[in-house]
Amino acid sequence: MRLRLALTVSAAVLIGQAAAAAAAPARTVPTLPSETPEKFTPSTAAMEFERREVMIPMRDGVKLHTVILVPNGAKRAPMLLTRTPYNATELTTHNPSTHLESVLEGYDNAADVIVAGGYIRVVQDVRGKYGSDGDYVMNRPLHGPLNPTAVDHSTDTFDTIDWLVKNVPESNGRVGILGISYDGFTPLMALVNPHPALKVAVPMNPMVDGWMGDDWFHKGAFRQINMSYILEQEATRTSDFKWTTPYRDEYDFWMHYGSAGAAGKAQGLEQLGFWPKLTTHVAYDDFWKGQAMDKILADQPLKVPVLLVHSLFDQEDIYGDIAVYKALKPKDAKGDRVYLAMGPWKHGGEIGEGSSLGAVKFDADTAKQFRMTVLAPFLAHYLKDDAPAMDVAPVTAFETGANTWRRLDHWPLSSGGVKLYLKPSGKAGFSAPAAGDAPFDDYVSDPAKPVTYRPRPFLPEYVPESTWGQWLTDDQRFASVRSDVLTYETDVLTETVQISGEPVANLVASTTGTDGDFVVKLIDVYPDETPAQPEMGGYQLAVSMDILRGRYRESFSEPKALTPNKALSYRFSLPTTNHAFLPGHRIMVQVQSAWFPLYDRNPQTFVPNIFFAKPEDYRRATIKVFHTPAEASFVELPVVK
Repeated sequence: MRLRLALTVSAAVLIGQAAAAAAAPARTVPTLPSETPEKFTPSTAAMEFERREVMIPMRDGVKLHTVILVPNGAKRAPMLLTRTPYNATELTTHNPSTHLESVLEGYDNAADVIVAGGYIRVVQDVRGKYGSDGDYVMNRPLHGPLNPTAVDHSTDTFDTIDWLVKNVPESNGRVGILGISYDGFTPLMALVNPHPALKVAVPMNPMVDGWMGDDWFHKGAFRQINMSYILEQEATRTSDFKWTTPYRDEYDFWMHYGSAGAAGKAQGLEQLGFWPKLTTHVAYDDFWKGQAMDKILADQPLKVPVLLVHSLFDQEDIYGDIAVYKALKPKDAKGDRVYLAMGPWKHGGEIGEGSSLGAVKFDADTAKQFRMTVLAPFLAHYLKDDAPAMDVAPVTAFETGANTWRRLDHWPLSSGGVKLYLKPSGKAGFSAPAAGDAPFDDYVSDPAKPVTYRPRPFLPEYVPESTWGQWLTDDQRFASVRSDVLTYETDVLTETVQISGEPVANLVASTTGTDGDFVVKLIDVYPDETPAQPEMGGYQLAVSMDILRGRYRESFSEPKALTPNKALSYRFSLPTTNHAFLPGHRIMVQVQSAWFPLYDRNPQTFVPNIFFAKPEDYRRATIKVFHTPAEASFVELPVVK
């Protein structure tokens, strides 16, 4: 009772105080004004250019965020367009500066060429990314069976160019499109029903065929380390979510989850639109064929001059631009529409510093040489009003080994292969195996201890300390000492062996399993002593290497189990190379059955879908590689005679 009475009295006091406060006149509470204005207009007095940000409407009403950088005093200047999923704002504000070249310096901008040429720079977010409206679809297919909508990258490019030539008064109405990787894929799309104002396209290291040899698969083997890209690209419009793991070494991460499917589930990839498509379409079906840009462009008229830029050590998209060149060159009746440039670069290395890659030196800044002697005159010739003459060869190819540029009329130089045979006792040579020699070499491929693609640890590809961009030039001695890697080597060369084109692996092999992978590497072995660069003594530089998933040896579209213990033929092409094996060097071939964790492990047991292989599916297998007169294994070298 006392407690209730005390509470009642306290409540009455509080009510009285509240009433008194309400009756008192309101007091003015002092404030300190914000020092931030409602809108800030930056000073542009010292700027070398004017920055404009616009939302360009597409034919379906979606508006795409576009940044336009107009050099001061520009008159009748051509425009260079890049369409990107990588943030147009970031690509045009890479460095805070009044100088246009500094602003553009960074990913996907050949800043020196753009600024020196006086071009109006245009960078646009593709639909569904960053500042643009609409929905994002990975490598959005053309309108058709895979895309029932009326819009695609072709129509978006057409509508963008149409707006630009009508609304940028400083331009001469001529537009070029260029870019690297995904931004190299969009120039290829622009070649389908191109706008009349599109005068040139420069696809650099483009994504072309995601199954055959670019980002997602290589001849059936899944490039699982690109799963982080899928997550970051599709989880949000602004790529906010990053791939995170508790492991410093990615080897441990991938071994922990076992299969790519299990790893994808752990990272939440099943919520994304592209991941289920990728894990469903594991063979080369119409989903992949319908998106392959080389096949699409082979069926299109060639209306726009094209400069395809290829990196000989492209760690991401080493297949596509050469495939497009093969598709387009037969259409170039006059020889003035399709050009090819290839240099000793990593993915996108043509816009950086190109005097070396990893431990390998090239005696000059090859990237700058390309930009000044090929890219700059090519763009100027087709885009400027006075069409200055250009002295650009149909093919400009850097020859590694000899470290020199070649001006060529066609590609490849070689019209036929010379067989480099794999022989007993680790030998390789240009004569066929002899009767009576040991018939095969063998090794045990154990999924529990897979052959790695480079020495551990494996850092995430894009952390600051990563050397992901140079792994194709890694010294291959780390692999040649493994018991599950076969190594074949020629005698010391007494004269130069020049190869230009695609080497082709021809293995005759058997396995005790019902599936399996084959990796073949073509390697230049340096002399034991190299006085000019001592650290290169005995270096094993891979000049071309790739993988084939065994279930696709007969057909990329219809996987088939391997017959255990039966010698079967495995024939597949390796990436294009332009290399000179010099006197004093040796030629080496390595053969192995895993390339981990770059590619997912093959369980070596035939299962319907390797993405979802179970732990018990992964089994050891004994591999035999044959080298008899009747069952000879060799690599066809595109030797220039």
